[in-house]
Amino acid sequence: MAFAALFLYPFLVSAQVAGPKGDLIVIGKIDTIHSTILKEDRAVWISVPESGGFPGKTYPVVYLLDGDAHFYSVMGLIQQLSTVNGNTVCPEMIIVGIPNTDRTRDLTPTHVNEAMGDTLGNETTGGMVEFTSFIEKELMPYVESHYPVSPYKMYIGHSLGGLAVIHTLLTRPDLFNAWLAIDPSLWWDDRLISKMSEVLDDRKKFAHESLYLAIANTMPPGMTLDHVVKDTTLDTEHIRSILDFRDIAGKKMKSNGMDFKARYYADEDHGSLPLIAEMDGFKYLYSWYSFGFKDLQKYMEEDAKYTTKEFVDELNAHYDQVSDHFGYEVSPDERMINSLGYQFLSMQKNELSFACFDMNVKNFPHSSNVYDSMGDYYVSIGEVEKGVDFYAKALAVEEVPMTREKYEALKKK
Repeated sequence: MAFAALFLYPFLVSAQVAGPKGDLIVIGKIDTIHSTILKEDRAVWISVPESGGFPGKTYPVVYLLDGDAHFYSVMGLIQQLSTVNGNTVCPEMIIVGIPNTDRTRDLTPTHVNEAMGDTLGNETTGGMVEFTSFIEKELMPYVESHYPVSPYKMYIGHSLGGLAVIHTLLTRPDLFNAWLAIDPSLWWDDRLISKMSEVLDDRKKFAHESLYLAIANTMPPGMTLDHVVKDTTLDTEHIRSILDFRDIAGKKMKSNGMDFKARYYADEDHGSLPLIAEMDGFKYLYSWYSFGFKDLQKYMEEDAKYTTKEFVDELNAHYDQVSDHFGYEVSPDERMINSLGYQFLSMQKNELSFACFDMNVKNFPHSSNVYDSMGDYYVSIGEVEKGVDFYAKALAVEEVPMTREKYEALKKK
């Protein structure tokens, strides 16, 4: 039937990633690795944040299924939420998009001859175990040896990709830390996933995992959620299977410590859901990450009574929490702290400004910019000699024309 075809057939897309020369906007590159496990070459689409050249800078990694279909939207969202307009909704991340060669083979956990009333014919099924082994034993080591990655990993999938995300969560929760399943095809193999859900009782395996489950409105016109759960037709099996898992998982996750949220999108269908679900998923899964405007506003007020120590202590406490979530030490973002330093300086809140620049110098000693900014601070408050010393330190790390100009101009005076 036509409904089944919607969820089984591969995405027919083509794309071009801009090269490094000419008047082009470069958003990533395509690497090819040979998989011994899958016995084929696999292309992967890679996007590294613009700050990827900073010494010692590492990033969490997003592994994205149906990579060629969702690469652009996920890359744009992460950039928007992590850097644009000073946003720190989520961290900057490296994206690894995995395009398909045999989608139905790789994204289904079991072999079946029929699915949702359709005979699959010559299509292969049930290759997810090998595909997951490819990700773990070949793709992840490749990414970790070629790109500045940190240990924190996220897995995103839509439709059959969402099925792969949930199945991997249940069978290999150690592979990823955050999981985003978008309208997953949980009807597969007579609701195999719901039958497997008893494993969620294991608190040791799932206590530190986070899952966002997005559900599209795939019901016939006029049907409601209250009615669909009582329906028995194939036309509603897709959404009923997801609701079934949502209810099972919701109960179990109250006791296993897993961070879980499911959201139904009444105005989105299976095809329109990914973009908005990706946005909401990032905001939920990284709700603990941002130290943003609301946190800082009280320190920006002209008559603020908060001390510099209170500001530093609050900032450090927040990033201690962030470090706990990531499982490794995370320092306050260099660019955010640098921007704050200049903002405080413009408001003549010199103690707060110094605290920001000094924090960056201590946390990022291999960055030329942190010394240049401290030089600007000292020049601004009239301590020019100290400013020149810090410009010299910045130039010792990296020869930057703007820093050189400031240094030479002050040396002549």
